[in-house]
Amino acid sequence: MKAGHRLGVAALVTAAAVLLPSPGAAGGAVAASAPPAGRAAPAVTPDTTLRPGAGGAAVKALQRRLKALGYLPGGISGRYGEATRAAVWAFRKVNGLGPSATVGGRTWSALERPRAPRVLVPRGRPTRVEINLRKQVMVLYVRGRVRLVSHISSGTARTPTPTGDYRTTWRRKGWHRSPLGGLYNPVFFNGGIALHGSLSVPLHPASHGCVRLPMHVAEVLPRLLGPRTPVHVRGRFAY
Repeated sequence: MKAGHRLGVAALVTAAAVLLPSPGAAGGAVAASAPPAGRAAPAVTPDTTLRPGAGGAAVKALQRRLKALGYLPGGISGRYGEATRAAVWAFRKVNGLGPSATVGGRTWSALERPRAPRVLVPRGRPTRVEINLRKQVMVLYVRGRVRLVSHISSGTARTPTPTGDYRTTWRRKGWHRSPLGGLYNPVFFNGGIALHGSLSVPLHPASHGCVRLPMHVAEVLPRLLGPRTPVHVRGRFAY
């Protein structure tokens, strides 16, 4: 892209604020779909490649854009830490880029014109959770719009997370000790299987059947999930 056609990082943030609804719009829901036709800004590729450990204005731009799209990068701190890495993983997986933590030209372009997460249950309730085991991604819909998208780690091949249609049941605040280890802020949806925070959420399935979430996501998810919220689990991870 020629230098005269490039927009800086600050311009990317400004475009994001104009093109996307604020987090308070539509009952707090944030759509992750691309901007409507006719309102899209030109694709941009800031002259910055970011990796974990980076800092500065470009990282803040990244964090603001991810948050506006429903991904949770942690605070808008300007520091590329674990929370931002998990959000980048989720975004790249949804957009077909592969789960890398590097943010380069292709990622910036995708952030400008993002894909919406693939809908697994087209006729599902407006407020629901969809868990895509193949991509290792969880999507929370609120009133029919994407509210939160997160990287996950589901059950292994020996202890898989069962597919099917469920509803949230009981929950615990803080650490809950189970026979298989500690679950942070668990929200159960299938017997002893829960969405819960974990200190280890790798790129591959690693749990004993539960759905692991980054700790910062597990801090906010229980507040967004009411009792008996539908939870749909689909797909299969390709080892």
